[in-house]
Amino acid sequence: MIGFEYYNPAKIVFGEDSEKKLKSLLSQHKVSSLLLVYSGDFIKTLGIYDVITDAVKELGIKFSESGEVVPNPSIELVRKLVAKGKEDKVDFVLAVGGGSSIDTAKAIALGIPYDGDVWDFFDKGVTPEQVLGIGVIATTASSGSETSNCAILSYGEWKKGYEDDRIIPKFAIMNPKYTVNLPSYQTFVGIADVLSHLLERYFSDEKNSDTTDYLIEGAVRALLVNADRLIEDPTNINARAEIQWLASVAHNNFLDAGRSADWGSHRIEHELSAQYNITHGEGMAIVFTAWTKYIADIKPWRLALLASRVYGKDPYDYSEKERALLLSDELEKFFKKLGIKTHLSELGIGDKDFEVMAKRATKGGNVGHYVPLDSQKIVEILKIAL
Repeated sequence: MIGFEYYNPAKIVFGEDSEKKLKSLLSQHKVSSLLLVYSGDFIKTLGIYDVITDAVKELGIKFSESGEVVPNPSIELVRKLVAKGKEDKVDFVLAVGGGSSIDTAKAIALGIPYDGDVWDFFDKGVTPEQVLGIGVIATTASSGSETSNCAILSYGEWKKGYEDDRIIPKFAIMNPKYTVNLPSYQTFVGIADVLSHLLERYFSDEKNSDTTDYLIEGAVRALLVNADRLIEDPTNINARAEIQWLASVAHNNFLDAGRSADWGSHRIEHELSAQYNITHGEGMAIVFTAWTKYIADIKPWRLALLASRVYGKDPYDYSEKERALLLSDELEKFFKKLGIKTHLSELGIGDKDFEVMAKRATKGGNVGHYVPLDSQKIVEILKIAL
């Protein structure tokens, strides 16, 4: 196990009626001017909007809002809302929804106190002098952005991340009932996203991190079990609660302890979603199906270990490479069971942009830690993904 630092100050308020704590949370953080960001009218249908407006009215908080967030959030909306936030002297940003709304809020919280262009944080790695407080009411179970120190933003064909512990939300309200009315596709691509975060952390070259290994394996098992329960009964609130909690467990850096996670697959998928605007969870299903097949030939031991411990593939019956390939088969079967595409051709995507995406992903270097990938290796993985 390698040395590590772990820090996560997000206050998690989880369970039925958790949204009723919003007023006291805003009061604790001495909010005077709030900007709410979300996507569409669903927050009004769910009753969340009334909870928020009642709280700000009772506390005398200045209130502004935008429901314009879209998947794969873009710099254009962030710039617009940063300007609005400066004008309204916003001192706290509240996101309602999933990863797109939360990452938009994080970028706004970076941009309002900053004199330059907010894209500087994502493109140049500028360190902020100040970051506004961020709160979240999560209505999906997928990205885990509600407790992570990372935000992802798109600018044309570029999709980039920024990490800073100061963009970890101050609080995350999670009421699983809000996920019940999600379309089944959104529920299941969210599950694929959760699994991708667990797998990225599992595929580490560190051989002496038993605690984290078993925690990740247990989380994968819990995800598989509860995904089956939701396939059988989409209204199963206990299964939804398990998966919503797993989304945060998978992506708050606790499972990075003592290891270097891979993240090469995410860099590949970010190019796919930037180029073709595909849904991130489905993109991760496609990439991981291909990545595991490719890596089975190069360094199969981690893949074989997961195949044995989670899927019961006995090392007495199968070689290390065979178990690694069986893991790829099991992942593809799981994604298909969720109703998610596992090949680019199913989305009508061919190979014409592979070279440019691979060069953009690597910038002349490598991505990934378990097996570092140069642009040529990425092209080979994308060809398998066809």
